[in-house]
Amino acid sequence: MSKRILIIEDNPEILELLHLIFEGAGYLVDGYLFGKSAVEIILLECDVIILDIRIEGYEQTGDQICADIKALIPPFTTPILLLSAEKNLSELALACHSDSFMSKPFDLDKLLNRVEELAA
Repeated sequence: MSKRILIIEDNPEILELLHLIFEGAGYLVDGYLFGKSAVEIILLECDVIILDIRIEGYEQTGDQICADIKALIPPFTTPILLLSAEKNLSELALACHSDSFMSKPFDLDKLLNRVEELAA
């Protein structure tokens, strides 16, 4: 059975690119240009979550959504990767307990490899 990836990215070009890359690699992809609450994300039952930090028009940032997800009881174990151009991305990733992070601009092969590791 194919692994499911949730991507929240407010840049339509980047979202479309990620959608094509991961679908081409055999993943089922749910992509959104807007944020979702922790509960909405959990209900989607994904194998990996990719969050942008700045989500235009949404009340929370990706790292805040990540922190909400990780704070749920019982602990939420689906891996979360933050994908952002924020200068302090490593600090944000550590603070929200994300499982991984990658800076923009990113190498597509490295991103695909990282997601494959997280989905394993």
